[in-house]
Amino acid sequence: MNATEERLARGEFARLVYRLGRGEATGTLTLVDGASRPEVLVVRRGALCAEEARAGLARLARLAMFGPGQARFEGGAQQHPPVPPSRTVPLAPWARAHYEGQLDGSRAEALTAQLAGVRLTLRAELAPPSVMLDEADRRILAAMAQPRRLDQIWPLARTPRFRLLSFLYFLRQVGAVIEEGVSAFDSGPHRAIDPRRVEACRLLGVDAAADREAIKRAYRRMARALHPDLHPGVAELRRRELEARLAEVTAAADALLA
Repeated sequence: MNATEERLARGEFARLVYRLGRGEATGTLTLVDGASRPEVLVVRRGALCAEEARAGLARLARLAMFGPGQARFEGGAQQHPPVPPSRTVPLAPWARAHYEGQLDGSRAEALTAQLAGVRLTLRAELAPPSVMLDEADRRILAAMAQPRRLDQIWPLARTPRFRLLSFLYFLRQVGAVIEEGVSAFDSGPHRAIDPRRVEACRLLGVDAAADREAIKRAYRRMARALHPDLHPGVAELRRRELEARLAEVTAAADALLA
């Protein structure tokens, strides 16, 4: 049985399961963060096995906030009995939907600024499998077969700007884009990197260029998802976990808005 282990920062869970889904992996994924019981996910041919697909989707959405912690994947045939497709969640498409769902108007503008002047090339070994692609996706990937700037890719993609940016945002998050050159965003006067601000941005899931309104929106979304009073009936251990994570994101928002 093959086993791999890696450290995950908060927000990297979707990147990991994208790779498992893309590779049609079979095995068990164990997540340990030290604050709660280990999470064990059964994966068959790149899909999460669940009691029902809806429950699987809910579990993945919750685990998207996992971290920091350890992830261990043990590959190989499992004792878990096979389940019908209706009770599985393909991981690569889920990761794409998760990342594309993070992009709003503010992030789209920030991404455009970050990519201005940068030549983008597809990293073929991490490209989405063909079953996930529609015609617009294929045009975008074809345009990225050689280094091109964003303003060169868009006409070849023949798709709405936000649609293009959503796909590129997803590709960047899973490491499928090679970037060459210096962006206009980074070419200004050098600014010292504050590691506390970087971590706060990671906790809230916002880019370093996010404005105050984008930070507030991200905080409100996470506060609604984590506030214990909005999860009546949860076990005491889970309630304490929610309270701790809410305190983390509140402190992160306060630091970014100070």
